[in-house]
Amino acid sequence: MSRAALLVLADGRFPAGGHAHSGGAEAAVEAGRIRDAASLEEFCRGRLHTAGLVAAALAAAAAAGCDPLALDEAADARTPVPALRHTARRLGRQMMRAARATWPSAELDALAAARPRGAHQPVVLGLAARSAGLDPLDAAGAAAYENVSGPATAAVRLLSLDPFDATAVLARLAAPLDRVAEQAVEAARRVLLEGTGALPAASAPLLDITAEQHAAWPVRLFAS
Repeated sequence: MSRAALLVLADGRFPAGGHAHSGGAEAAVEAGRIRDAASLEEFCRGRLHTAGLVAAALAAAAAAGCDPLALDEAADARTPVPALRHTARRLGRQMMRAARATWPSAELDALAAARPRGAHQPVVLGLAARSAGLDPLDAAGAAAYENVSGPATAAVRLLSLDPFDATAVLARLAAPLDRVAEQAVEAARRVLLEGTGALPAASAPLLDITAEQHAAWPVRLFAS
């Protein structure tokens, strides 16, 4: 297992396209739900325990060797709005390009061939982690971290928020993030025995609604 590979995978500079997406933060800023560091933390905490948990479980299951096509179908079922499905597959396509260039593997090649328009990003992330020699907990942690670091980084640009304050938000979420990653790994173990129905299906209806609204904006800073 390479801890250096985990650092590469979780690095915001990894060319997987995440920098162009706000994880719902842009719409939340526009609606006044993110105004400062305190409200950013509240937003990120809610995202971590809903979309973050689902993404982490999908990534952990892929890293554990579950069928990525079945996981991709399960991800579709847990992504009810078209805007977020489109975003997840677009990010998955970009993640696939980066992962195949960095950690080539037959499993990544097979998923790319089966999903030429892109698989859901957490599934690709988990398979990339597996190809890099990482374990399901590493994959879950990377997916969970991405779900909060994206909005935190976006808030710095959207609100001119002090980067130190945004980083402090992420630091305060470290312990909850670890717990979510552990829950995700336990779900992945159950998937191996029970099938994809064991995956969490935590919902965030407000994220879904604002994602559709955001996609219709004629001018926006972030793609989602």
